Amino acid sequence: MVNRKLYLDRVCNFIDKDVIKIITGIRRCGKSYLFKLIIQELKKRGVDESDILLIDFELPEYNSIETREQLDEIVLKFLEGHENRVYLLFDEIQNVKKWEVSINSYYKLGNADIYITGSNSKLMSKEFSTLLTGRFVNIEMYPFSFNEFLDYKRELEQTPFISNELNSDLENYFEEFRQYGGLPLTISSESDKELVLNGIYSSIVLNDVVERYEIRNIGIFNRVVRYIIENAGNLISANAVYTYLKHENLRITKQTIYNYLEYLENAYMISKATREDLASKKEIVGSEKYYLIDTGFYKSQLDEKQHNIGNILENIVFLELKRNGYKITIGNVNGCEVDFVCKRNNQKIYIQVAYLMEDDETVEREFLPLLMISDNYPKYVLSMDRILQPQNGVKHMNIIDFLRNFNHDEI
Repeated sequence: MVNRKLYLDRVCNFIDKDVIKIITGIRRCGKSYLFKLIIQELKKRGVDESDILLIDFELPEYNSIETREQLDEIVLKFLEGHENRVYLLFDEIQNVKKWEVSINSYYKLGNADIYITGSNSKLMSKEFSTLLTGRFVNIEMYPFSFNEFLDYKRELEQTPFISNELNSDLENYFEEFRQYGGLPLTISSESDKELVLNGIYSSIVLNDVVERYEIRNIGIFNRVVRYIIENAGNLISANAVYTYLKHENLRITKQTIYNYLEYLENAYMISKATREDLASKKEIVGSEKYYLIDTGFYKSQLDEKQHNIGNILENIVFLELKRNGYKITIGNVNGCEVDFVCKRNNQKIYIQVAYLMEDDETVEREFLPLLMISDNYPKYVLSMDRILQPQNGVKHMNIIDFLRNFNHDEI
């Protein structure tokens, strides 16, 4: 079993604490597997298996549960006769109507430690937040990091899916990770990885967006999604999407575009980074960047000629920073862009990401914005170069080395 230590440690901090543990993330990123690790941890702590109730709403035994009344019938029957503390785990609960009312009632019993997973950020709705103010913690899960990817490949005893004799094994593993992403089901597939990715993508779009939000014009919605994928890592505004669709003779309102972007965020398909002026510390309104939660969707949804390797690498670094709890904005200093301004624990790092430092123009473009920042927080340029060229206190790291060895707890 791959020990998803980052998430398990976060959950373990709250075991038997008087808060509901909510674990959210894209479909198939490993939330159900994390539940297995949590149950394993509970047993290590002496919890009897008879005091644990796991309800997976995607299994035949439970997938007919649609209302809180149906859920209550099962849970209350389980609770009968239990004097000990019980552990209630609900996997993919979001399709049960008014589930939050039931969860609140179980919480108020006082002897239940509750864990929930879901593939939609509406689990954090205003209604639920109001109902349980201060009584829950949210832990966001992501697809496998590169280190987790390597652990899983070793567990599966799989050689790299992509083989380039000019690369080391580690570089070939990374190329597979870059192209096909970090979803466990994709990694474990030894063939037809794109078919697997297409299935996951379709499931998310259909179940977590189209059906949930009752989207009628699926054709236009798909065009919007494709535009976002094509431009992930670029500055995007609703106005730009509107102009693009208008040029394609497709009618849509700007408000609908905003809605679609919100739906995709709610389904954990994309993640947004806003912009800030580093001098004034103010947010720059009007455009932001969106990144895919799994880079495999580039491969499954776009033709090879549409792939921008620099943007994909930027996406990979973005996800690594998000996994490790950084709040990320896009910086602007004297009109130059800083890819990532990363904040955590009242500390900060600045990061630029590029494919290769192939000429003086690229070197200047990547290093200059960081050299213009006057504070003493760490500054990094990340690229795929094997030969590194740091400048005036700005560190230059290979992206693979960054993902493998960067000490995320050092700041």
